[in-house]
Amino acid sequence: MLSSRFARLCVLGSLLLSGCAATPPATPHDMDRVAEEYVRLVLALGLHDPDFVDAYHGPKKWRKEAERRELSLDGISIEAGLLRSTLSAGDFGRDKALIAQRRGLLLKQLTAVQTRSDQLRGKEFSFDQEARLLYDARAPKHTAEHFAALRMELDAMLPGQGSLAERRSQYRESFVIPADRLDAVFAAAIQECRKRTLEHIALPEGERFVVEYVNDKPWSGYNWFQGGAYSLIQLNTDLPIHIDRAVDLACHEGYPGHHVFNTLLERELVKNRGWMEFSVYPLFSPMSLIAEGSANFGIDMAFPDDERAEFEREVLFPLAGLDASRVEEYYAIEDVVSRLNYAGNEAARRYLDKDIDAAAAVQWLQDYSLMSKERAEQRLKFIEKYRAYVINYNLGKDLVRNHVEAVGGNSDARWDVFEKLLSTPISASMLNEN
Repeated sequence: MLSSRFARLCVLGSLLLSGCAATPPATPHDMDRVAEEYVRLVLALGLHDPDFVDAYHGPKKWRKEAERRELSLDGISIEAGLLRSTLSAGDFGRDKALIAQRRGLLLKQLTAVQTRSDQLRGKEFSFDQEARLLYDARAPKHTAEHFAALRMELDAMLPGQGSLAERRSQYRESFVIPADRLDAVFAAAIQECRKRTLEHIALPEGERFVVEYVNDKPWSGYNWFQGGAYSLIQLNTDLPIHIDRAVDLACHEGYPGHHVFNTLLERELVKNRGWMEFSVYPLFSPMSLIAEGSANFGIDMAFPDDERAEFEREVLFPLAGLDASRVEEYYAIEDVVSRLNYAGNEAARRYLDKDIDAAAAVQWLQDYSLMSKERAEQRLKFIEKYRAYVINYNLGKDLVRNHVEAVGGNSDARWDVFEKLLSTPISASMLNEN
């Protein structure tokens, strides 16, 4: 027997698809109803997949209703398909660019809901299919030869004996933040990232977050947005934290990264426009490519040119008790290493497509991402848990960078473009259109 909500969706979908003259055209108000049903579906899927709902700050009764309803994965997939049909058939004010963007992103988000529910039912997708259906992106492919050329450049830069990965690991030992200085270093990095962000983006009064140090996680840092412009940021201390990660994590998880992204969506789209689909953040969806890509590119926005090296030389290295005269030397090497970051995507693609086993994936990460064995094993755990999500960090950063630089021009305009990107409905394939 159909639930009342499912029956309503069937009626709405069939009317819009019928093209009957007696049926009035759909309006943006109808999209609000579709958006509410979408939120309920995301919450329903979250009961099957604890990782799916990354953040929710909508009505508490919707979550309780999802718990009472206990919609099956089959039902979620069917309802998502019906909502997509409704959006595809209706005319929701296409003459208005922002409404068209809203509709376009909601369609892609529903595709992700349907795809994830299908995955949980046992349907298999290749790495590239998953990237397209969940994140609306086409991940580039790179050969081992591509990364080998970059390895040769590093070979001349890194001192010591042994493999390149071992030499890099040994070199980086001199740049570990001592555990008893970690909180002070990270607090200083957050303060600077926040100051630089607020010079360009106005945030709600009282916005804030707290930091926790945790263990036994497959990630190095995580932002749990709580709503009300408030975030909980967790840092994983399983492995040593190097000095470059202070600014990386402070920007990425905080300012102008995830904390700012979620805060702007909440203020601009949920509170100001009443677009309730942005009261929930499904992790495995196109929103994540923009979230992760903007968080990574946000580091460059906050610290353009040589400003990062200057700040770290004057503030962070001394706070950590590290030799500040080695800042340029350290980042010259890390700059080349960063060009190897797509090697992690290739490890994920080959492993998830069953072209290599776990041992070979760890070895690939050691060889071409220059990770220690411990970090490579941690990264494999991330790949096993989050799968094609890995593309959101590097491909997302490149797509966001290209968009901001193409549209932005001078530095002031770049921040305007960046802020708009964080506070409007947009996905990977839509970046080139805006």
